[in-house]
Amino acid sequence: MLALIAWRNIWRNKTRSLLVIVSVMLGLWAGAFILAYVFGMMEARLEEAINNEVSHFQVHHPDFDRDYEARYFIQGGEKILEGLSQEDFIQALAPRVITYGMVASANSSTGGKLIGIYPEEETAVTGLKEKIADGRYLEEKDRNKVVIGLKLAEKLKVKIRSKIVLTCQDTAGNIVAGAFRIVGIFKTVNSTLEESNVYVRGTDLAQLIGTPGQYHEIAALVRDPDILDNYLYSLTSSYPGALIESWKILSPELGLMIDSLDQYMVIFVTIILLALSFGIVNTMLMAVLERVREIGMLMAIGMNKLRLFGMITLETIFLVSIATPLGLLAAFLTISYLGETGMDLSSVYKEGYAAYGFKSFIYPQLDGIYYWRMVVMVSIAALAASIYPAITAVRLNPVKAIRAI
Repeated sequence: MLALIAWRNIWRNKTRSLLVIVSVMLGLWAGAFILAYVFGMMEARLEEAINNEVSHFQVHHPDFDRDYEARYFIQGGEKILEGLSQEDFIQALAPRVITYGMVASANSSTGGKLIGIYPEEETAVTGLKEKIADGRYLEEKDRNKVVIGLKLAEKLKVKIRSKIVLTCQDTAGNIVAGAFRIVGIFKTVNSTLEESNVYVRGTDLAQLIGTPGQYHEIAALVRDPDILDNYLYSLTSSYPGALIESWKILSPELGLMIDSLDQYMVIFVTIILLALSFGIVNTMLMAVLERVREIGMLMAIGMNKLRLFGMITLETIFLVSIATPLGLLAAFLTISYLGETGMDLSSVYKEGYAAYGFKSFIYPQLDGIYYWRMVVMVSIAALAASIYPAITAVRLNPVKAIRAI
């Protein structure tokens, strides 16, 4: 009976009740959609980083990440590469020769990261070959050929078949330089990499800096990233002289963002629910004050304070119970549709996103667990929002309430 009375009460003022329902619906829809947008953006960023920047894990000399000097190549790199290739959990491996230096053309010069790759192995680990916008990818038969980013090409004012000079230090600390001809220009969503990375054949760069047959980096993809930490623990024990790091260590800012997504979700949804709760409190308090005489009459004929408290609480819960599934259903349909078609934001955020390595084409996504978490959080918010109006109702004096005009 109490539930029936509460249900009828919320429809006595249909306009007010509908406004509350619509506001909760829109709040939940907006909250779920923005979460899906952030998750989709972060998933795309992680995929881009894994496939084109840091892989699942990398192997270096323990001192290489500190100074990036040519003399810090991996001790026993060939044996480590051979050993890793025999592990069942390894999907692909790419050895690299890496140093930092100057990149100069006839028009300009700038600093850059010089990466010596082995074309066939590199193709299995990164998507560099697919990102060639002009010219072609490096081939095994090439000698002193180079692939650079579009941003770097624009900065140096060069094009395909232009010659550039790479200057760096060899293992003895001497300045060495080599002339390379551009055979390809790549374009990627990460403008920082596009402006700094220079790709040459590993044997050419190793010969230039004096590290023939040596590697500064081995990048690896694994078949099951979910248990990557277990793999790394095993590899660290097997190769104690090498530094083996996962993508979370190699890109700590990305790792922090991924690990913090759940906390961001709770904080963001809590802020939205707090705003909605104030609206619900205001509406229910108004409903209580409009029915002062009625509430006084109910108390006078024997309705106890507990049942009165329950009636007001049920009214709030019914309003939120109607709005929650409708809002989450609208969010689910919107996210599902845009998750298939994607959101093209290139006309608005392309340059800004590219500076941080994010794609401007986003596919929103939200796991089912987050919908259930939002249901729980909304339920808690509804109960909390009902307390003050209900307490206001039970504090009314029946005699004074009946006399109220």
